Amino acid sequence: MAFLFPGQGAQYVGMGEDLYREYPVVREVFARASRAAGLDLEELCFRGPAEQLNLTEHTQPAVLTVSWAVTQVLAAHGVVPDAAAGLSLGEYTALVAAGALDFEEAVALVRRRGRYMQEAVPPGEGAMAAIMGMGAREVEEICRRAQNEGVVEPVNYNCPGQIVVAGHAGAVREAMRLAREAGARRVQELAVSAPFHSSLMLPARRRLAVDLAATRIADPALPVVANVHEDYARSGEEVRRLLEEQVDHPVRWEDCVRRLVADGVGVFVEAGPGTVLAGFCKRICPEVPVFSVGDLPSLQRLLESFGGLPTPGGRAPRTRVTAASGGRRLDSRGEVC
Repeated sequence: MAFLFPGQGAQYVGMGEDLYREYPVVREVFARASRAAGLDLEELCFRGPAEQLNLTEHTQPAVLTVSWAVTQVLAAHGVVPDAAAGLSLGEYTALVAAGALDFEEAVALVRRRGRYMQEAVPPGEGAMAAIMGMGAREVEEICRRAQNEGVVEPVNYNCPGQIVVAGHAGAVREAMRLAREAGARRVQELAVSAPFHSSLMLPARRRLAVDLAATRIADPALPVVANVHEDYARSGEEVRRLLEEQVDHPVRWEDCVRRLVADGVGVFVEAGPGTVLAGFCKRICPEVPVFSVGDLPSLQRLLESFGGLPTPGGRAPRTRVTAASGGRRLDSRGEVC
């Protein structure tokens, strides 16, 4: 069983609130995160306003906090991962789950990461767009043709038929025009404030590298598939390097999911706000069950599906809940065992 952790864009006002009321461990997670981030994350997540929650430097610690709180609730019910991956920001949550990053340090780090990414390109100069219904090579060729307007690159290989491009606003809009002409099923500019994961993020990468150099990073105790090269990050130093590279390199999410399935993962649990990753998984590997857990109703559905019974106050059930996937397990080095 692999846990998948969402990235920026999954946030919504009210996320995590019902779990907060029900589980003491969630209240503890929020208190620790608020101190670490220097933000009132309870107020931000539960009451917003959306304009504040959607600020990149607020969104990143908020999504990480809710995702980690969900993970702690699942652990209280005996549901724990054998492997993990996270989309962009979500990779930090995966590394916390693997013991590579300390939770409080990760919260503080991603707030700074969000600020650096926001400040790397002046407002209005960058853009991102989703291109749907075209293959990777087609989108790459369109970006190459649009380069006369500036930088534009594929930055998120999300699932078959959905690729996100980013770069200078004029070049992104030229790529959108070319994609429509080439028969894309849908082309949509995204409501984001910076061209994330493009080469224009190099200034953010350089600033984050200084923080990463000062951050304690252990060898992951669980296999974590990295966004940059869809392989396992096996040491703390490798994690440090990959988190730096991730800022201005594409997120190869489809390949990350395929790698986990190829190595024996037989069920996915999306832990955190939203259901975006479950939607991607259904396009990538429709034969593999996927559950999204971000609130009390979705937690109840997962526990009932796994044969466990939810217990009040976060107390673990008498028997450990497991996923009968028939898949192989992965050891801490990412090797099949």
